[in-house]
Amino acid sequence: QVQLVESGGGLVQAGGSLRLSCAASGRTSNMVIMGWFRQAPGKEREFVARTFWSGVLTYYADSVKGRFTISTDNAKNTVFLQMNSLKPEDTAVYFCAGGLALSVDPTNYNYWGQGTQVTVSS
Repeated sequence: QVQLVESGGGLVQAGGSLRLSCAASGRTSNMVIMGWFRQAPGKEREFVARTFWSGVLTYYADSVKGRFTISTDNAKNTVFLQMNSLKPEDTAVYFCAGGLALSVDPTNYNYWGQGTQVTVSS
């Protein structure tokens, strides 16, 4: 059994920062790739960032490149998403996901957290 638990969401003003955390437990060997996705009301779930647990080969959506950073703490089985220079359009529920494929397609991720709300006010 794999469990992913996100935390760190909240309300922030435009230009501010938040740091999301995703704690993984269970058979984490089933999750070689860790990703962050987000879903705004009325929109499809979209890719934000991904990385190997080792922290190599990070990849970002163009909309967050240069503002967001994905990182890992292997000792704590935790993945982070540091979000800086936040914009109102970053408002969404953010999900942590794990899988085996190096992909931006959410259907290629087998394990998901429950999501954490991020709201950026203008």
